Amino acid sequence: MSQKFVVVDLETTGNSPKKGDRIIQFGAVVVEHGRITGRFSSLVNPLQKIPVFIEELTGISDSMVKEAPLFEEIAPQVSDMLEDAYFVAHNVLFDLSFLQEELLNAGQEGFYGPVIDTVEMARILYPTADSFKLTDLAAREDLKHDRPHQADSDAQVTAELLLIMLDAVKSLPVVTIRELAKLSEGLKSDLHLIFDDTLNIKESRIEHLPEHLEVFRGIAIRKRPIIENTGSKPIEYPETQEEKKALLQKAFSDYEIRQGQFELMDLVYDSFRKSGHALVEAGTGVGKTLGYLIPAAVFSLESNQRVVISTYTTQLQEQLLTNDVPKLNKALGAAMKISLIKGKNHYISMARFEQSLREIEENYDTALTKMQILVWLTQTETGDYDELNLSSGGTLYWNKVKNERSIFIKTKHWETYDFYQRAIEKAQNADLLITNHSMLLADLVSEKGPLPDYEHVVLDEGHQFEKAAGKYFGKTLDYMSVRLVLNQIGLYEQNQLFYKLESLLNDGSVLSADRHHTFEINQLISDLLYETEDLFKLAGSYARKAMKNKNSGSKIHASMIPDRENRTWMALRTTAERFYFHLRDLVEALEKRLEDARKRPDRFSTGQMALLEEVVQVKEDLEQIRSTAKSLFTDENRYVRWIEADTRSMQNSTTIFSRPVDVSEYLEGQFFSKKRSVVVTSATLAVNHSFRFIKRELGLKQVLVEKQIPSPFSYRTQVKLVVPDDLPDIKSVSDDDYVAAITEHIISIAEATKGRMLILFTSNEMLKKTYNLIKESGLLEDFVLIAQGITGGSRTRLTRNFKRFDKAILFGTSSFWEGVDIPGEDLSCLIIVRLPFSPPNEPLTAAKSGLIKENGGNPFSELSLPEAILRFKQGFGRLIRTSDDRGLIFVFDRRLVTTKYGDAFLSSVADVPVEEKSITEIVDLIHRWL
Repeated sequence: MSQKFVVVDLETTGNSPKKGDRIIQFGAVVVEHGRITGRFSSLVNPLQKIPVFIEELTGISDSMVKEAPLFEEIAPQVSDMLEDAYFVAHNVLFDLSFLQEELLNAGQEGFYGPVIDTVEMARILYPTADSFKLTDLAAREDLKHDRPHQADSDAQVTAELLLIMLDAVKSLPVVTIRELAKLSEGLKSDLHLIFDDTLNIKESRIEHLPEHLEVFRGIAIRKRPIIENTGSKPIEYPETQEEKKALLQKAFSDYEIRQGQFELMDLVYDSFRKSGHALVEAGTGVGKTLGYLIPAAVFSLESNQRVVISTYTTQLQEQLLTNDVPKLNKALGAAMKISLIKGKNHYISMARFEQSLREIEENYDTALTKMQILVWLTQTETGDYDELNLSSGGTLYWNKVKNERSIFIKTKHWETYDFYQRAIEKAQNADLLITNHSMLLADLVSEKGPLPDYEHVVLDEGHQFEKAAGKYFGKTLDYMSVRLVLNQIGLYEQNQLFYKLESLLNDGSVLSADRHHTFEINQLISDLLYETEDLFKLAGSYARKAMKNKNSGSKIHASMIPDRENRTWMALRTTAERFYFHLRDLVEALEKRLEDARKRPDRFSTGQMALLEEVVQVKEDLEQIRSTAKSLFTDENRYVRWIEADTRSMQNSTTIFSRPVDVSEYLEGQFFSKKRSVVVTSATLAVNHSFRFIKRELGLKQVLVEKQIPSPFSYRTQVKLVVPDDLPDIKSVSDDDYVAAITEHIISIAEATKGRMLILFTSNEMLKKTYNLIKESGLLEDFVLIAQGITGGSRTRLTRNFKRFDKAILFGTSSFWEGVDIPGEDLSCLIIVRLPFSPPNEPLTAAKSGLIKENGGNPFSELSLPEAILRFKQGFGRLIRTSDDRGLIFVFDRRLVTTKYGDAFLSSVADVPVEEKSITEIVDLIHRWL
């Protein structure tokens, strides 16, 4: 490609040239004939003060730009350079709008040539990248980026990235480039010129496809990997410590002996061999994953029996496959047959994707996502959605192409490329099968589940298995999801799906005489919209009345108790009945429409087939909503039902839940009693050195082994555990007074530790109040405050941002108490605001407590306390992740040292003495310790 590209980066005093912000540094790199041919950079005097934040970000100060030229002095040179060039930048609209303004103010012509946005380009060419920030992309491509947020350095790295991406475009198959060229017309930058140019060159030559690719029905796709049956070498279990050490040294060249890991290996291997269940708590740093993977693999190869490994989250599944399995293969020197399987909707349907590719695309997000998927198909072996990094609009599009039963779209020709079927076939041949708890539960319930037969299981994160089962057997109905489906179908006059369906079928030759008239169905949809509003409005007011005297902030949750004397309940119940009868009628009417369409499939084009498929999908969604609503309002004694809402946007946030009060009998009858050996493991299973609580929760009656393997870390020398003695007792003051008191402590501790701090709350309300008070105080202005539920993004994204800044404080609630891994320097201080007891009025806790009382037990000692202790252990485990970590834990809840049950918390965690100190002494301690 012989075009000229000028890659530009600017540093500025702010985000808006219209509001008077100015350039403080200009950097440009010229790329011609596939290489860098020139550079130009200059500091610029903005004739205004540089804000402190910008100075911290860029390292550019007022004194540095004082003698620098004004922009009008360098403007002619900038204009000359941009002549007949592509304007390229990372997030091009920002740099271009700024430069345009400055060029025009300096009396120059503006720039009106083609533009390339390297963010947009990277989204398409790196569809699986974790992040599209320049620093992250540079790291991905091993580019040296030593001065981020300095214009010359950023421009240089962006230019190098551009060259790599231009090569990546050339290496794509011609059929892929052809589709990309079509779709790129609607992009924000002029990438269609790049794709068109490349296409012209490639079409003039004979193409030799790379070995790993093939083209089917005009789409380039990665060939199915050949599963070689290597007849894995039989391996004997390493009996002695020396043999175990030698085995693990193959996986890690610098392996340190960990007695606990050897002990775990023996326990797992023996449980499988003796066909018994085991409960093994493996403390942080034991090396749990390889500790169970090695014996599971050896047992599987020796006995020729499959072993299933189940985790709570799909992220942990991925981690097993990408991090731990390669180490396992290295250690065993044998190619194990290992497979990972997820729910069907995780996989792409190639028939649906091909169908949607043939439709003309006008939506930006959808066009971009189609382009991402086209590139991804040349790379992926699994077709698994979790590999992709899609925008929220892209996620909506995925729902159209995910793997689901198709009635109108013909899928037969794509059968060989069915990624879900491939995953199932691979699972049938696997020695080790990795899945997650909800997939395991789905398999138990269905007659012919997706998992092959198995007798031996490792439940990792086993303390979550009961919760996963409750969620799986429970039901959830929320306002936004119902509205989303109803908006999709729309009223006739709204020109949505229902209008399109009627336009397609109403030409007289398709509909049978006895069918509903259009206006009847339209009335049904209209009534249903009304009933939906009514149902959730009533659910919200029922919750508000039930909670009227309880102080719970803006988040409310109220048990739903059938009561004929309660007028709000009776109105809610009646509306719910009308709601699901209307749903039934609408589902039946749509089903009849589809029946008529099915009789005449020859009448429809492929685009019309796709429309009918969408109607099938919506009809199934409505059917699902109907059955959920019915079960939520039918009296089943073994279930607890409740309503949750946020008073700040009552309607939109209202959700109705049901969960079984107790899943232990089901798990015992359908799972534990039917499997030969289940090893339940986690870093937190025992309460006060006993497994009684977890056994009762899981319904585990017969256990061969119960064992706690302590962490190898020296907590006495690595951790200080402090309870401030100058904070009020949590029960003796109002929430606001308590927040004010802890805020002062947090500020003092943050200033002393210089950030790197994780604060764990038990309520969103208290988190928000504390965060706002700290922000308002202005005392931590040079700290980056990252808060769950306030700062946008998933848990993973929040954690990643936290690691990026030196002076950062991360505020988290429930999901941050576990599963967040921040090793080393990134986290040096942990604050636990309250002991993590579940609120006694939380509906599920209240129902479980009621059941314990009925059976003559004590809800506090049998439920609330053990649950809180396990959560506390999880939080405690966030701080020390390696043998070099050091850190401080502050527990602001004085109950840890003033109550009898405080001892149960302390004896359940590592042996660390508790120190009680005032804030002044705490600050001294921090300075000495860190």
